[in-house]
Amino acid sequence: MELNAAIPVQDVDGELLLRIGAAAILGPLLGLDREIRGHAAGLRTHGLICVSAAAMAIAVIALYFQFDGRGETRMDPLRIFEATGAFVGFLGAGLIVFARGRLHNLTTAAHLWLTAMVGVACGAGLWPLVAVCTVASVVMLTLLAVVEGNWARDRRIGKGQHEQ
Repeated sequence: MELNAAIPVQDVDGELLLRIGAAAILGPLLGLDREIRGHAAGLRTHGLICVSAAAMAIAVIALYFQFDGRGETRMDPLRIFEATGAFVGFLGAGLIVFARGRLHNLTTAAHLWLTAMVGVACGAGLWPLVAVCTVASVVMLTLLAVVEGNWARDRRIGKGQHEQ
């Protein structure tokens, strides 16, 4: 069996540490709101997903360039999004609960998707995308929570006239 050449451990460099480190810091930061509000996926879940997505992006990009240099058929690095989407979709679907006429954890499931994409962007070194998505996420979860609180409304699904 022919495998790709192994990369020695001593080749850990600043760029790799920066990309994984950024995901390790930003993932839990993105999960802070969910943790404070007592939702199922908080600091650890968001952190693990962000770091995993970053590691997956780094691995796919590295393999892409490694195999390209050997004259092999080019790999499709976009498959990382397919794998990430499938996994996070599965996790998010497991979080969403319908109970007592209310839908729970929908925002958390959507936020896990954003966290995964921030991780992919960290792994790919797309720092402007990382910054914009992180700021947008924090603003949406904090500012919009205040707005929603001021405009509190009944969010029960299927509330008919007979329940009024």
